[in-house]
Order: sequence, then structure tokens, then C-alpha cells
Amino acid sequence: MAIEQVEEDGAVYTMEEALTSVGIGKFQYMVLCYAGLGSISEAVETMILSFIGPALRSQWSLSPTQESLMSTVVFLGMLIGALFWGFITDCYGRRKGLLSIALVTAVCATLSIFSPNYNWLLAVRMMVGFGAGGGLVYGSWFLEFVPSQNRGMWMMIYAGFWTIGTILEALLALMIMPRLGWRWLLALSSIPSIAALLLFVLTVESPRYLCAIGRTRDAYDILKKIAVVNKTQLPPGKLVSSEVTEVHEELLSPGKIKVSILKSGFSSLLMLLSPALRRNTLLIWVVYIGHSFSYYGIILLTSLFSSGQCQHSSIALNLNDDQSLYTNVLINNLAEIPGTLLAAIMVDKVGRKFSVALMCGLSFLSLLLLLAPQLPALTTALLFGARTFISGSFVIVDVYCREIYPTSVRSTGIGVANSVGRIGPMISPIVVVQLVRGCHQTAAIVCFEAVLVLSAVSVLLLSVETKGRELIDTHDV
Repeated sequence: MAIEQVEEDGAVYTMEEALTSVGIGKFQYMVLCYAGLGSISEAVETMILSFIGPALRSQWSLSPTQESLMSTVVFLGMLIGALFWGFITDCYGRRKGLLSIALVTAVCATLSIFSPNYNWLLAVRMMVGFGAGGGLVYGSWFLEFVPSQNRGMWMMIYAGFWTIGTILEALLALMIMPRLGWRWLLALSSIPSIAALLLFVLTVESPRYLCAIGRTRDAYDILKKIAVVNKTQLPPGKLVSSEVTEVHEELLSPGKIKVSILKSGFSSLLMLLSPALRRNTLLIWVVYIGHSFSYYGIILLTSLFSSGQCQHSSIALNLNDDQSLYTNVLINNLAEIPGTLLAAIMVDKVGRKFSVALMCGLSFLSLLLLLAPQLPALTTALLFGARTFISGSFVIVDVYCREIYPTSVRSTGIGVANSVGRIGPMISPIVVVQLVRGCHQTAAIVCFEAVLVLSAVSVLLLSVETKGRELIDTHDV
């Protein structure tokens, strides 16, 4: 029997007031754990490309172009997936999207273990990328259970699961690749995605999403469950959505505006390019392309510099055995930890925009120092620094992008931004692998510097700072 909602003297409350009242407790911890599992799955399925490429190049006699194509097709799949899953979850709900994402990723990751040849592996890893492209939905889903005053810190905690995934994958490669080979690495790396599929039964729909589409009764039922689990209380009165009558319009927080509910994926895409959102949408796309290019490019730089192919180069690490390669990549992956911690410190104190611009500048400086002759240890340290700052910056960009869009198009907004952003890592393997294997490391670094400058300028041109601002549910078209 549904729990009846109490109305006291016509009092009403909004979703933000409800989330603030129920607070952060056991329910949010469970949501965080599941969303974090999805983030770990996305991280390991992405990072695995850094380790299986050299092994497959040797086993299947792949050319540099074929090796770089493996990364490119995965990111192509992620590009399509990010766009597709964003539309799906805004049209049909977060929960249905989470199930579909977990199913596609788990099945295709399992199929890739048994790849008989290069073309098969290329096809199934592209489908894994398609599924992993929906990893952004986990973050949006979790965000919608968190009150605004806690949002920055908790999204940084959520981002830590990606860090766990990257370090876990490097540890697995270090232990598995020299002994059991790439198929076993693929098998063990598929465990998080399989676990996300099996644990899906524990998930619930986002009450903020339900409220945004007018299903306030269902949203209230979930909020009541949250209050029971957290041992708190909802405010007295009736829950109202952002689309309320003029009598209650003044009860909404400043900046919240009435609009029509999302009707289709196409209309939500048009909303992203509406006059109210167009500038921020285009700029955030540039920021995503720049950060994706830099982040995955720096990962590739670490692997490629470790190969020692250009012995005369001042920025080669000159590590000739696989064990050294995996160790060096593991050390570089540990840079995600200080990056996430730095982002957590800055995000709510300094603000989103300036934090991103500052960390882009610090990453720029780390790479700039690589242009001078360096000892291998210093090269590793500078790459560690560049990875620290770009990873911390990327974490804040992900939070910021979710905050600038209203709930009705939030998944579409972050999905399209991620999708467009995949252009960066699709290009970076082609550019970086070809330049570094051709002993043109300096040219590769100059490319990164130009992209980092463009990202920093673009984020400063964004029109709104979201630090401390409530999430909006709707927006004028």
C-alpha cells in the first residue's frame, strides 16, 4: 500500500528541499557504491588498451596503424555510446539506461576474451566501448540523489572510483600479463561489468528525474524510502515538481523557470543548442575534446616513452622489458590519487571554472619541462605531474558539465559532451603513436600544449559558475 503524502495547510516543498531534509546517509552510500562500480568498470575497460596493445602487436604482427586503430575504434564506440545512452536515459529513465549499459558492457567484454583474430577483437572491443560510453550515466544518477551543499565533495568521492579502476587495471597487468597473457587480463577486467549487471536489482529510479517529468507521486515514494533508510524525515507538505502552477511559482529557487517536459531525444538535443544553452554547450564540447585528447594522450606517452625505441631522445624512459613498462604505467596511474584529492580540495573553495583553468596550466608546465633534456626518473616525475593535474581537472569538468544542464536534459547534455569529447582520444592515438614511434616526441608534446591552452581559455569563457548553486530541473528553450 502506497504511503500517503501529508499536506499541511497547503504547504509544498521542492526536490532540492526534500534531498536536503533527508540528508546524506546509508541510502546514498549504497547508491555511491553501485555508481562507483560502474565507474570502475568503465575505467578498467578503457585502461586495458594501454597493456594489451604491445602484446597483440607481437603475437599478431600488427603494424603501428593497426595497434593505434584498436584504441581509436574503442573510443569511436564510446563516442556513439555516450550520445546514445544520454538520449535513452533522458527519454526512458536512468534505471533502464543502467540496465542496458551493464548488459552490453558485460556481454561484449566476455566475448572479447575469446577473440580468434584481430578483426574479431576490433569489433567486440568497439561494442565494449559503446557500452562503456554509458559510464557517464552512473555519475548523473548518483548526482541526483545528493543535495546541492554536498554535491562537490561527493562527486569528488565518486570520481575516486575511476582512480581505483585505473590503479586496479595496472596492478592486474603487472601480475597477469607476464605470466598468463592478455586473454586472462581481459577476463579478470570484465568482473566489474559483470558485477554491475548482477547487482542492478538493487537500484532505484532517480526521484529528481521522476519529478522533472511530472511523476511526483513516484518521486515521493522513493524519497520516503530514502528518509526511512537514512532515519530522517521529509519536510511537511506536498512535493511539487518544477512545473507548478503560477500560485506556487514563487516557491521555486531563483533561476528555476517553467518549461515543457522532455518529449524526445531530438528535442533535448535541440534544447542543448537553444539560445539559453548554446554558448555553454559549444564551449563545454571544446573543453571535453581538449581534456580527452590530453588525458588519454598522456597515458599513451607513458607507454610509448617506456618502449625506448628512440634511444637518442632526451625524453625516452629507456625501459626495455614488459615488467618495467607495467611498473612505470602503474606509477603514472597513481597520479590519479593526488589529482582527485586536489580536485576535492579546490572544487568547492576555488570554484569549478578557475580550478579547471589552473590545473590545465599546471599540466601545461609539467609537459613544457619535458622539452629540455631530462633524466629518465625526472621524465617519469613530469609525466606523473601532468597526469595528476589533467586527471584532477577532468574530474571537475565532469561535475561542472552535469551542473550546468537542467535535469530534463542532464544525461543528454553530459552524454553529448562525452560523445563529442571522444574525438580527442580517437585522434590522440593516431597523432601520438605516429609521432613518438617516428621519434618526434617534441612535436607530440607541442600538440598537447596547444590543446591545453585552448581548454583553459574555453572554460574561462563559460558563462556560469555552479559552485553552491542548486541544480535546475527545467529551462527556457
